[in-house]
Amino acid sequence: PVTPEGELPRNETLYIGGLQWSRVVGWNPLSPDMNNAMGVTQNAASRTPIYETLYMYNPLTGKMHPLLAGEDYVWNDARTEVTVKLNPDAKWSDGTPVTAEDVAYTYATHLKYNTHIGVNNGAFVDRIEAKDAGTLVIYAKLDEQGKANNPMMVEDFIGTMYVLQKAYLQKVEERNGGDADKIKNDPCEDFVSSGPYTKFHSDDQKVVFVRDDNYWGQAASMWGKLPVPKYIAHGMYADNAAAIVGLTEGEIDVAQLFIENVQKLWLEKGLPISTFIDEAPYGICENLPTAFFNLNREELQNVTIRKAIAMAVDYDTIISTAMTNQSPTFKQVPRSMMNPTPGEQGTFDHDALKELQWAGNDIEGAKKLLDEAGIVDKDGDGIRELKGKKLSFNACCPYGWSDWQVAMEIVAAAGEKIGIEITTNFPDWAVYQTVATNGKQTDYDIFMFWTNSASMTQPWARCRWLLSSEYVGQENNWNGNFGGYSNPRADELLKLIPQEGDAAKLKEYYTELNKIYLTDVPSFGLMYRPNQFYTVNESVWTNYPSQDDGRNIPPLNLLDGYGIAGLYGLELVK
Repeated sequence: PVTPEGELPRNETLYIGGLQWSRVVGWNPLSPDMNNAMGVTQNAASRTPIYETLYMYNPLTGKMHPLLAGEDYVWNDARTEVTVKLNPDAKWSDGTPVTAEDVAYTYATHLKYNTHIGVNNGAFVDRIEAKDAGTLVIYAKLDEQGKANNPMMVEDFIGTMYVLQKAYLQKVEERNGGDADKIKNDPCEDFVSSGPYTKFHSDDQKVVFVRDDNYWGQAASMWGKLPVPKYIAHGMYADNAAAIVGLTEGEIDVAQLFIENVQKLWLEKGLPISTFIDEAPYGICENLPTAFFNLNREELQNVTIRKAIAMAVDYDTIISTAMTNQSPTFKQVPRSMMNPTPGEQGTFDHDALKELQWAGNDIEGAKKLLDEAGIVDKDGDGIRELKGKKLSFNACCPYGWSDWQVAMEIVAAAGEKIGIEITTNFPDWAVYQTVATNGKQTDYDIFMFWTNSASMTQPWARCRWLLSSEYVGQENNWNGNFGGYSNPRADELLKLIPQEGDAAKLKEYYTELNKIYLTDVPSFGLMYRPNQFYTVNESVWTNYPSQDDGRNIPPLNLLDGYGIAGLYGLELVK
């Protein structure tokens, strides 16, 4: 038998890298503070080797695949209730069946103790009711007209929330005397779960899962077999550079790491390493790291200044240097609020936006725009003025985020070419996060943030992130629109979209939202970026998911959403 101190058999162990950087605190899905990226991560495509969701999201197809559910979910005609039938084969690790009552009790517990899952979904999901042991109904929260507040958020929720065992939750409540804080801080080392793996070992060097050979998913109704690796392990590396060495030396099999010029690993070094797509951009780009203009600054309330800066930036250089071409260019995928995936690109009328889009590095066009608006350099010092004030801004992002820093240097260089002074400022993340998320701040003028990635709520959620006035002036705002932009028509469209079932109408709404965004330029995307990087070393394992293999398994590191399907196809290298 393998001891936790001993070596894991390499031919039975899949090593992951880039998800877990320090010791796991606990295994409790009611808490956001377990520092357990490997075992407890609930988002649009939740990580399911230990705990499982009703459905698995697949960003390649935009579909939900049943997991604990036995078939597709069904909306009622009014789109206010979703009926889910559970897979009758689904069992807990203690051998008892997973029931609709477990699902209902899990959500009720999240609401009762005000957990992050409860807070994030409470406005959209009212309650869950068990109709019988195998059938549950999810009731949407309704507005004054009796319509669901947001049917898309309900669909997102069913791929997000881990289903937990009612009996185990009651045990946790009891031992903590019903105290919400104690319940959320309980490490739950004795957890009961339904997934294919369970905890084997965890310390400050590594975390290891071991396969549960009684896993219910080997039933014909689900995967029909067990996942191939007996162990899944994740070592704690000091930093990105150390983890990249681990990958190149074959210590890591699957890596969620940004690797500059990743293609050199196979083209120049001849290593058995590959990515999801074998040529640039090498992965599926799902989000848009974005520069926000701080509209608390009077000069940046001028749309001509914002547009001129955005037009002048050399995005091709950002993509070739900061991203080492692991992003399509804005010539290849013209600018909008949508990511480059076919699903999102199909949601708006491309021709209607052509006049408004810019590909960047248009110095003459930007100068002309400023000159025509009378924003000129009157005192001959090379810097333009507005109402007698020099146009001088800072461009900020966190220190050490090297690709972002390169991007902001290029933004600053664009300013100089068009007579606007832009200086870079790179504070530590601890400082940056406090300032950038304060909607009243005046310290950062042009500052970078990510946008959200693929989910059942896209591209609506990204449009909301970039345009919704609900976040204006908030002090601890992690939800978007960091610059404080407000447009009543954009807000109206953001309310209409989740209620709309007609595809033609939706296309009209999304096209109009993009027109507003490209006309008013409250922020501008700097690059496209994968939600997760995915690079694999095939010295031990092979047959990893890739773009053209016909399996439609997304590059989500074999653990997230439908990405976990990849664990069932792995083969040892002969």
